[in-house]
Amino acid sequence: MVDLDLRRLRFLREFEERGTLAAVATALGYSPSTVSQQLALLERDAGTPLLEKAGRGVRLNDAGRLLAQHARVLLTAAEAAEADLAALGGDIRGTVRAGALQSAARRLLVPAVARMQAEHPRVRPEISELELEQALPFLRLGTVDLVIGDEYDGHPRPRPAGMRFTVLLEEPLQVVLPAAHPLARPGGPVAIAMLRSDVWAASAEGTGHHAMVVGTCRVLGGYEPDLRHRSSDADVQLELVRAAGAVALLPSLTLPSADPAIAVRDLAEATLQRRLVAVTRDTPPSPALTAFLTAVTDQVPLVLSARP
Repeated sequence: MVDLDLRRLRFLREFEERGTLAAVATALGYSPSTVSQQLALLERDAGTPLLEKAGRGVRLNDAGRLLAQHARVLLTAAEAAEADLAALGGDIRGTVRAGALQSAARRLLVPAVARMQAEHPRVRPEISELELEQALPFLRLGTVDLVIGDEYDGHPRPRPAGMRFTVLLEEPLQVVLPAAHPLARPGGPVAIAMLRSDVWAASAEGTGHHAMVVGTCRVLGGYEPDLRHRSSDADVQLELVRAAGAVALLPSLTLPSADPAIAVRDLAEATLQRRLVAVTRDTPPSPALTAFLTAVTDQVPLVLSARP
């Protein structure tokens, strides 16, 4: 009879996802030698080799790929069992690991942490600033429990199997200009086409915001933006507008309530929206995660009422 350790199966599942011992070690906080040792012990438990040489590294063989498929099922079932047992006991405790982009972390996750400390002190929230592209692999593997990401009109996110997506809020995108910009003075909507000669700031390449800015300039303006500045921190983008004369296209939650150094204008050609989306695994949530999600969703109307 094969006796398989769930902890070692997680190492195998991580290796299937990440592809190298070093990447698994970084993700789980172990040394590469520890990862290698755990996989060797799993091979002993399974009674068959699971890895084979591939250049200077290793990769899964047929048996390893087969066991990794079963590991996904077993780990999901174990997680569901833990959630059911916690719910049966009625005790709200445990760790909730949540990630979000900057504006959602600041406006939704941080207040939720404060509420949990007051109402459920036995829950341990752990918050990380993560873009959805970075966070989804962690969510699939169970090292993150909740991710708040964004998506934009015309740039929908993929919906991978095994994930649950819940829209938290929608908000408009607005043009942000230096106060001295010629188009800032009239105070009316600004056409993207009129910003052809400006220098742009956006999030890092590969993010949804970057793709949205480039796509909006192409579709509404008919040009490739001069996108010289890249930061996934909205405050950095705003400072580039203030100090360096850049222009940006940002959702309202990232904007200050009043700032004489910048001008915020609606788009003239269209109304574009950003949606903040909560993503969890499509398995029964633990009571701790349910309580944390309630704290996050209860914060949404407060955020909407306070936005500029």
